[in-house]
Amino acid sequence: MENCLFCKIIHGEIPSSKVYENDQVYAFRDINPQAPVHVLVVPKKHVSSVAEISQLADADIAACLHAVSEIAVQEGLSGGYRVISNCGPDACQSVPHLHFHILGGRQMAEQMA
Repeated sequence: MENCLFCKIIHGEIPSSKVYENDQVYAFRDINPQAPVHVLVVPKKHVSSVAEISQLADADIAACLHAVSEIAVQEGLSGGYRVISNCGPDACQSVPHLHFHILGGRQMAEQMA
């Protein structure tokens, strides 16, 4: 998508702090971290959110989740971590490109709302 912030990051048009990349997935540090480790995992193919995930091949979806697991190990999140994907305006999705937040590096609050 032409004006998508994450597509521009994936294509190197906007700098990012890359932590992981393969043919299907790009991951980088969030510029406004909500935890000591806050990484965004995005599929390289543009879809707006989980609501449109059927537009991705199963292999692309699986690649995102495998990346989450690999990044957690790479970042030393042996005590656990949280994975979140906001979907739509009511969930405060700020960039309309499917992405998964990996949050870790500290004890998370039990209540998320």
